[in-house]
Amino acid sequence: MVSEQATPSTSVQSLARGLAVISCFDAEHVSMTLSEVAARIELSRATARRFLLTLQELGYVRSNGKHFELTSKVLQLGYAYLSSATLPQLMEPVLEDLSAKVHESASASVLDGSEIVYVARVHTRSIMRVGISVGTRFPAVNTSMGRVLLAFGPEELREEVLDGGFESRTGLGIKTVAALRKELEKIRTQGYAVVDQELEIGLRSVAVPIFNADNDVVAAMNVSMSVHPSSEQDAHEAAQAVLPPLLQAADQVRQALTSTR
Repeated sequence: MVSEQATPSTSVQSLARGLAVISCFDAEHVSMTLSEVAARIELSRATARRFLLTLQELGYVRSNGKHFELTSKVLQLGYAYLSSATLPQLMEPVLEDLSAKVHESASASVLDGSEIVYVARVHTRSIMRVGISVGTRFPAVNTSMGRVLLAFGPEELREEVLDGGFESRTGLGIKTVAALRKELEKIRTQGYAVVDQELEIGLRSVAVPIFNADNDVVAAMNVSMSVHPSSEQDAHEAAQAVLPPLLQAADQVRQALTSTR
């Protein structure tokens, strides 16, 4: 009997689809039916079912017979990166020190296409309805770290993301691509970004870029703050209060990256 050999094109496609199935689960889609998974990844029910059953057999997905959800085994997929990459390891103690100084949550992220991905985080208290942890993704255009990464990153990537359009999540702040383009220019000039309740009502953040020894932006670091209804402090004043230690923390990471080169 002659066994069927997978060609490079079919094997790559299968891998891509399997990863798409895993990636379609998120904080807003923790548990989904077969039909919901198929719709989110734009595959037929039969194809989605084969991938879900395979992932279930491998232990990455579980099901109660109707709904599917990820298992903790998917964390192994990111562990290799987190355990081998120097960037998150260098950032964690710096973020802890920064958070202790400003008494706010501090995070770091990298850019992946049009989204930011959190690679390190020190959490002080619950300030968002949607939980944030390592691996959490948000649209770059709606976040302070995303705007820093777009502002200081390659022009080609910046234009590609801007060409994809822009939608305000809360109705506050910047609402058009033209205004966002102008804001990115401002960020490049002043060296930091402030987003005031544009990702979520009640949340304000300020972010700065992290550069490597070659002066390329490799990540962003931010401080997130709650906006109290009774507070008279505006976004600019709040940013100035945390900016000095935030810039110092970013410089610490840069020096560490330079020394480990």
